[in-house]
Amino acid sequence: MSKKLLLKNAHIEGIRYFETYRKHGGYEAAEKALKMTTDAVLEEVKTSGLRGRGGAGFPTGMKWSFLAKPEGVPRHLVVNADESEPGTFKDRYLMEFLPHLLIEGMLISSFVLGSNVSYIYIRGEYSWIPDILEEAIEEAKAAGFLGKNILGTGFDCEIYVQRGAGAYICGEETALLESLEGKRGNPRLKPPFPAIKGLWERPTVVNNVETIAAVVPIIDITGAEYAKIGVGRSTGTKLISACGNINKPGVYEIDMTITVEEFIYSDEYCGGIPHGKKLKACIPGGSSVPIVPANLLLKTINGEPRYMNYESLADGGFATGTMMGSGGFIVLDEDQCVVNHTMTLARFYNHESCGQCTPCREGTGWMYKILKKIEKGEGKMADIDLLWDIQRKIEGNTICPLGDAAAWPVAAAIRHFRDEFEWHVNNPELSQTQNYGLANYADPIPAVAK
Repeated sequence: MSKKLLLKNAHIEGIRYFETYRKHGGYEAAEKALKMTTDAVLEEVKTSGLRGRGGAGFPTGMKWSFLAKPEGVPRHLVVNADESEPGTFKDRYLMEFLPHLLIEGMLISSFVLGSNVSYIYIRGEYSWIPDILEEAIEEAKAAGFLGKNILGTGFDCEIYVQRGAGAYICGEETALLESLEGKRGNPRLKPPFPAIKGLWERPTVVNNVETIAAVVPIIDITGAEYAKIGVGRSTGTKLISACGNINKPGVYEIDMTITVEEFIYSDEYCGGIPHGKKLKACIPGGSSVPIVPANLLLKTINGEPRYMNYESLADGGFATGTMMGSGGFIVLDEDQCVVNHTMTLARFYNHESCGQCTPCREGTGWMYKILKKIEKGEGKMADIDLLWDIQRKIEGNTICPLGDAAAWPVAAAIRHFRDEFEWHVNNPELSQTQNYGLANYADPIPAVAK
């Protein structure tokens, strides 16, 4: 069984309430941290090797150490709970069932960062969760873990929940800060980075829910012990949102030493693919990361097992690998149509583009129109090359990563499944009544000589 750090008490009835959470060790890590110096707590986070769990995987302790500390200027912690990446729902699970784990993580993190006023920015579609969080905040405050002079340490901390209006772009940290300030959620140019000028031009750290929640077990068991879990730079545990064509969709906590094959097929995790069907492809880190066919998902191009961690999933680069991303693990079986899936994602990114950058504003809509043509049996061979050219001109040419997020799925789909796109073009009538199927996507790939 995988080691549980974040979800170890998730099964306990009433764990979302302060009394039960406290009874099972809740806020003990906060008490321990508040007796330490801020530098000592920061060192524990650095030692742990914790990487941001929102998608980028940047070392959390290093990010915190970049925070500017000008004399007399307030600093802020902002928790990014705008979990809008299709296929990702792990942060929702934490906030809904373990809200005090997030609140405790925020208290410790705010203490380290010197943030007396911290915020949770939550996506508009999670309409029922702000009430859960605000109730937890009031419970923590009544127990003396928030407010003035917490536990007699002289440290003050208030936490506020801000509801978003349902925009994917506000998951990007600078667009989130713009929205939090009451403005339209358009991404900002960087530099300056939020660590220098963030919320209201004050030094700000933005981390997602899982990252901040992970601070609690780090302080509880020490950073050194946390770093022993996992492998290499993929330390600690990781929450995975598993969905698609699997028998057991849900949120799983893994220690990143298991293989992708074990995660998909073992009874402890996804339980295999329904009705005995074969695996065709997978998007392992949320909709924006490259899709990979089964033969590159279960093994690397060199024939080695692919593991559920940052380094192994990225092995081979975008040519033969993918990304851990936000951990939104979407499985496609042999009956799924890659062209249709790619069109659906292109429609999503076109709809969610803020329109600030011309390559994204024009390119996402153009890609969606072409994919729609191909899906409807009206495409031409030249359309496939045009798609490739458009995505190439979007990637890396926008203020924020939404352009990349829109381009990568299209690029990967053409790179690995071009024969399926060509089949749609060559068989316009047949493509309307049946799918291309598995073809050779599950065939072993010859090992590359080392």
